[in-house]
Amino acid sequence: MEISSKENTQFFSNNTILPVDRSSFKSESSASKEKQSCCGGIKIFLGALSFVYFAKALSGSYLKSTITQIERRFDIPSSLVGVIDGSFEIGNLLIIVLVSYFGAKLHRPRIIGAGCLIMSAGTFLIAMPQFFMGRYRYERYPSAMNLSVSISPCLQEKSQTPLSALEKSQAKLSAECEKEAGSSMWIYVLLGNLLRGIGETPIQPLGITYIDDYAIEENAALYIGCVQTLAIIGPIFGFLLGSLCAKLYVDIGFVDLDSVTITQKDVQWVGAWWLGYLIAGVISVLAGIPFWFLPKHLPKPESRKDSSTSSEQSKFIIQDNKEQHRSYQPQVKIAEMAKGKLLELLSRLLNFLPSLKNLFGNPVYSLYLCTSILHFNSLIGMVTYKPKYIEQQYGQTSSKTNFVIGLINIPAVAFGIFSGGLIMKKFRINVLGAAKLSLGSSFFGYLLMLSLFAMGCENSNVAGLTMSYHGTKQKAGYEQGLFSECNSGCVCSQNDWDPICGENGITYVSACLAGCQASNGSGKNTVFFNCSCVGILESPSRSSSAVMGPCQKGNECPKMFLYFLVISVITSYTLSVGGTPGYILLLRCTKPHLKSFALGIYTLAIRVLAGIPAPVYFGVAIDTTCLKWGSKRCGGRGACKLYDSSALRYVYLGLTLVLGTMSVFFSIAVLWALRRRSAPQDETLSANGERGTCVTKSRKDHFVNSDHLIQTMYWPEKETRL
Repeated sequence: MEISSKENTQFFSNNTILPVDRSSFKSESSASKEKQSCCGGIKIFLGALSFVYFAKALSGSYLKSTITQIERRFDIPSSLVGVIDGSFEIGNLLIIVLVSYFGAKLHRPRIIGAGCLIMSAGTFLIAMPQFFMGRYRYERYPSAMNLSVSISPCLQEKSQTPLSALEKSQAKLSAECEKEAGSSMWIYVLLGNLLRGIGETPIQPLGITYIDDYAIEENAALYIGCVQTLAIIGPIFGFLLGSLCAKLYVDIGFVDLDSVTITQKDVQWVGAWWLGYLIAGVISVLAGIPFWFLPKHLPKPESRKDSSTSSEQSKFIIQDNKEQHRSYQPQVKIAEMAKGKLLELLSRLLNFLPSLKNLFGNPVYSLYLCTSILHFNSLIGMVTYKPKYIEQQYGQTSSKTNFVIGLINIPAVAFGIFSGGLIMKKFRINVLGAAKLSLGSSFFGYLLMLSLFAMGCENSNVAGLTMSYHGTKQKAGYEQGLFSECNSGCVCSQNDWDPICGENGITYVSACLAGCQASNGSGKNTVFFNCSCVGILESPSRSSSAVMGPCQKGNECPKMFLYFLVISVITSYTLSVGGTPGYILLLRCTKPHLKSFALGIYTLAIRVLAGIPAPVYFGVAIDTTCLKWGSKRCGGRGACKLYDSSALRYVYLGLTLVLGTMSVFFSIAVLWALRRRSAPQDETLSANGERGTCVTKSRKDHFVNSDHLIQTMYWPEKETRL
């Protein structure tokens, strides 16, 4: 019909009816321009939103990659780092309700642009302490610091130290303490991460709804999929950026790098953690610029204008527009409008409790919510401290650890989520099948994780901590005694951490505690001689010498690290396969009018009960495995210098597995509740032809729309399209 009408128009235009010809072509031309404008506008918004998703994912993953760097730079325990990590979720929760409710009524692109600016401001704030807290100072034996004064490591008497050197050292320390007093610079990192959470809040709810409102209906799922794909690429680049920055010394550009006496393998090494935040902040600023030039509304696609069956969201927007149109009528008084809004708010509040009761009265939803809370507690704690675990357990550098996670683990997770959706589509799995797939994924994933207990490294041989000075293994513990007969004549401090490696393969906490009488060279090339504690295990003919830095872990450790990587990748993939089926289960087993509310409660519960507490109590648990705490220059306990490898492995993996196992039991309960609920509803369907809530209605309803399952991430508005 459309082709024939165009032919008729052309026929008449070639003859006599010129006015009709102009108007017809004008209308066609305007319709074509409107379509191009709509498509062009939504594609520009799509590109801008994709870049924002990339930017926020990059900065979030970069924070995870710098956990150990921040801990060492600010000399704080893991539990405090966990609080800093959880502050992002706190910032997000502070304004999520306001943004979700009022954001849709305002200029959504500009609110997203403002969010990007706030997010970038928070990212810049995280990096700021580097420029105010002075140069990074690590513990080093004086001769290794390229000083002109030669001091014996084992001070037989305090008088051996030149008075001028002592006075200068004490004066310098006093000045540093005055500068450091009253300043806890890590608070700026916490506040910066809090700002990041506030700025990130409007991006997802407002960005996705804008696409859903103005995109052609059949293209909306594809567009949202593109956005979520970029969100997965972001963490890859975030960890790779973390790997690059960890290679660079923290004060690069401010100090002579030749004077640095520690290497990347030293536990005191801190990379240029601040540099990545500056880069991420600039990217966030650039990502927000296009939104300031986008319109509040785009032209509605013709298919949505003429459609008689618009979506629930479209109906709401149309009704809202009508209400706004009526509000401009002069006869409506402001007082009456305010009264109407107040009554509407009270009505919603009165409906809140019954809706909440109805929601938690659904056993499938309640059980699945408990499952997800436990599951995400396990995953968030594991992911937050995975870089730290690899560094401490396998003796890897921060740079290599971040590189491995970014290039191997993150792609495995993305492929697992994609595979879950593909399996659902390929085999046309119904809700009961989705519950089984989610359960199977968790069960086999945590079962594989059990094997990681056997893939650890033994404790480093550290005299006085993990073994005696005579070379015999002993139970690890800080109070085992760093002092022995071999160093009894030395004036040493047990608070120092300046490890040296004896030629007997044992690490000593400091050259003084090793009983070294002389040294030669400077910087990284310092060699210590006549070390009485090293000589205990050496033959008299050999010189008891030692070099700077700790000894390497055992020969089996590199092989164990390789095994760990293989199992870790398979485990990450297996656990991720159940992500999409689990989300489909959540959507399908909720009454249609409660879906949005159910997803809101679900997101809130995950953030409050998993996102915030998990990094904190994982950090507290990891701190209990510390063997040697560092000391701050002005007194007080600093960051941990040495962990008990075996205890760390059992605490880290054990806590992850306990939470995961509990979630598996709740998953079994979800499956049992589904089976119990499906039995009577199947009978009802066969007798009356009625449709149940959790049981799919017909074979078509058993199959999940492939346009949505191909998506690799989740978003709150997804239920309106599924």
